[in-house]
Amino acid sequence: MSTMTMMMAAKATSLQNFNLKASTFRSRMSKSSNPTVRMQTRIHRLIEDQGIVLMPGCYDALSAAIVQQSGFSAGFISGYALSASLLGKPDFGLLTPPEMAATARTVCAAAPMIPIIADADTGGGNALNVQRTIKDLIAAGAAGCFLEDQAWPKKCGHMRGKQVIAAEEHAAKIASARDAIGNSDFFLVARTDARATSAKTGLSDAISRANLYMEAGADACFVEAPRSDDELKEIGRLTKGYRVCNMIEARALVDVLKTLKDNGTTRDHLQKMATFEEFNQLVKLESWFELEARYSSLKNVI
Repeated sequence: MSTMTMMMAAKATSLQNFNLKASTFRSRMSKSSNPTVRMQTRIHRLIEDQGIVLMPGCYDALSAAIVQQSGFSAGFISGYALSASLLGKPDFGLLTPPEMAATARTVCAAAPMIPIIADADTGGGNALNVQRTIKDLIAAGAAGCFLEDQAWPKKCGHMRGKQVIAAEEHAAKIASARDAIGNSDFFLVARTDARATSAKTGLSDAISRANLYMEAGADACFVEAPRSDDELKEIGRLTKGYRVCNMIEARALVDVLKTLKDNGTTRDHLQKMATFEEFNQLVKLESWFELEARYSSLKNVI
């Protein structure tokens, strides 16, 4: 599973090197839009309460239930994890928005006590496609999403060969998403993959984009794939509002299956694995037995 960390940070000073097109977009937005009054979402309240919100990645109902029962206050449906688990394929633009929305419905139902943020990739197309994607995720019960500025077909943020669309085009998609959200309890994260596009200007462009997307209506920004701790610090210093960073970890299942293949048994590693009884507790088996008994007794009375 991938692990996502969302953190709250103080306001930072704005960069001075926004390009002319971005400035023109800002001017048009201020003259033509009628912004919806922004509500404080569950995610906002968590960040203000905790300062840093750790959101483990999940990819199906069972992994979401485990996240909730482990005591985490939020979860994240990882696009890469879902592409791998649902399709057995890499995060290469193969997963579709309806597949993510369908997964979000089962994930949110399995972990109803915590907010779940979904990976919306590029939103499925242009600003109009974005609106459908956002509304589908809200209907599925998601508490927010990530919306990135990659050109389609997108790739995992840590893969080579990524391209990004024009900053003002993605800002328009963020504004469209904000309109689709309306007064819903939905936290919008604007992600930029511009760091990878240029060794010299990638970081400054990514920071500029992140700030523009915040002005367009995002609740938080996510500069993907910084190359050092110093870059991560600079992102925190120069971007506005709440920020997101991620770590990718996926080892446990590989280790267990390798042990089983090499040794023919996992007997010496049982302390790392759930017992059958523990697994039944995860899916709340006893509560289903209780329901079965309850309705069986009512049948006899009737």
